[in-house]
Parts: sequence; structure tokens; C-alpha cells
Amino acid sequence: MSAKPAPRTKVLWIARLEYRFHAWRERRARARGNRASIAAYPGYGSEEWVRVLGRVLIVPPLPTKYRGEYANVRGWRSFAAVPVGYAQVTVTIDGVSHEVVADRGGVIDTVLPARLAPGWQPITMSVEGSEPVETRVFIVGADVRFGVVSDVDDTVMVTALPRPLVAAWNSFVLDEHARQPVPGMAVLLERLVRDHPGSPVIYLSTGAWNVAPTLQRFLRRHLYPPGALLLTDWGPTHDRWFRSGREHKEDNLRRLVREFPQVKWMLIGDDGQHDDDLYAAFTSEFPDHVTAVAIRRLSPAEAVLAGGRTAVNDHSAASVPWVSESDGAELLDRLTEAGVIDGD
Repeated sequence: MSAKPAPRTKVLWIARLEYRFHAWRERRARARGNRASIAAYPGYGSEEWVRVLGRVLIVPPLPTKYRGEYANVRGWRSFAAVPVGYAQVTVTIDGVSHEVVADRGGVIDTVLPARLAPGWQPITMSVEGSEPVETRVFIVGADVRFGVVSDVDDTVMVTALPRPLVAAWNSFVLDEHARQPVPGMAVLLERLVRDHPGSPVIYLSTGAWNVAPTLQRFLRRHLYPPGALLLTDWGPTHDRWFRSGREHKEDNLRRLVREFPQVKWMLIGDDGQHDDDLYAAFTSEFPDHVTAVAIRRLSPAEAVLAGGRTAVNDHSAASVPWVSESDGAELLDRLTEAGVIDGD
């Protein structure tokens, strides 16, 4: 008797419509002579594998008056790019090539075998015979016991993301140079990395992959330590109208525990979204995988823009040090007092 075939996964109609819309845009872009390219993002890995991250896009040509990395770039240009679904991508790691396929939204998020030394290591990616694009992956050594996971919006960058109209202004209109860093946060993260050589830094955000290039430039410009970006893809999934930002963060935190069981994570977030509840649940589930939690308190003006702040629970009985202050310098002081960071 033959086995009963597995039921097909029902795909939400809006997801099918989105794919058809992007396929139509792709055909129009190719008819104009444009070609697909790779936006390669920093990833991470162990001494035996790497997590490769990137996106296949057809990007509208930049006007000739704009030149260089620090050109005047409006956020809307990132969202005008056309994602190329299911593109075949060649990833080359230490001379070995691998063929991978992007997802429906053009996103590449895959794990490949590799034997690389700890620290930042180069890899390349190419699509449709294009010139290889180089990016880096941070290899976590087997002896590393400390790592940093940091939120982005209103934690390292003032964005007031939860309020829809402000989020749209920040994402589509605002000059990227107008975005402001949270005072003292770069110093805090740099101090953590300096005190724990070889430690990975993961920037975990509910922001869209479209803003990854802007975010990378922002982090470099304001001297944040380099790290892997874990963002999400806006729009519907196969079974829901909108992706869950909280689920994205929860899944990636649990994944980091599985991938690096020896590492204890320093979790950094803010009280403008759900980081306090999210980190509390994660700490309760994985108490042996958390070093400490630092929650940045939004200012009254930022809280208004963000649509209010979430209540920060009483963590005095928490199993790990838990601190909350308004900027990076004060968080650094509280973490030093808690013994998480050695005093000078």
C-alpha cells in the first residue's frame, strides 16, 4: 500500500500576490537592462560552519550626483530595490564554492560547512555570473564563553520605530545621516568586546533587510563594534498577513543557544517595545545562557514618539544581574556596580 502523500502547505493569498507583484517588477527591471546583484551582510559561525546572510536584488541606478558610501541617501531607495525570488547564488568560502537558493523574498539565510579560524573571515557571493561581492563572517572560537546580543531601534539608534507614521518617515524619507545614536551605547558595546576578546556581537532587530546597508553604515560611522545583522523581511508569510517581530527575536535567541551552548549572552534592549518581557522569558527558560540584561529607558519625548513605554518588571529576584538606565554611560556604571564589567 502506497504511503499517503503529505498535505500541501496552504499559502496565504496575499503572499502569492506579493510574489507575483515582485515577479512583475523583476520582469520590468530586466526589460530595462538591469541585472540582479548581491547585497551581502555580515554573518557568523563556528569553527565548523558559517551562517551566510544576504539578499538578491535589482537595485535602481544611483543618480550621478551621488558618489561614495557617505552620499546623501534617503531611506526610500532601499525599499525601491526589486527582490529576486529563488535566485541561485554561489557562495565561496576558503576556496570552496557552494550553490544556494534564495527564498521567495530574495533573502539568503543558510548554514554551510567550513573550517575557519576564529575571528572575522572573508567570504564571497555572486549571482548570475556577476562579480563576486565580499563580506565577512565572525567565527566564534570553541573557547569563547561570552557574547553580546543587542537590539537596534531605540537601543543603539534613536528611531521611535513602534509608531507607524514616525517609522515610515525614518525608513522612507529621512536622510540616513539624520539618524542619531543613543548616547554612550557605542562605548558600552566596545567596552564589552574589549573586556572579552573573541566575543561575537549580534545586532538582532525587527527591522527589515531593506535597511541593512543603512544600518551597517550607521554602525561604522558611530564606532559601534562590528557584528552580524539578524533582521527580518517585511510583508506576509505563507500563513499570516504580517511577520511577528517578537517571534523573529525569540527564534533567533533560541537558535543562538543551540548553536553556541557554551556561550552566555549579554542581552541589551530598551523599554519602548517588548524587550523586557522577551528577555525575562528567555532568561527564565535559559538561565545558564545569560550573563546579564541591560534595558535602556526611553526619555519622555522618545516614549511619546514610540507610542509609550512598556512597563519594566521588578527583576530584583532575577537569577542574573538586571539593570536599567537612560543611556549607555549609565548602563555601563550599573553593570560595573553589578560586577558584570570590571572597573578601571
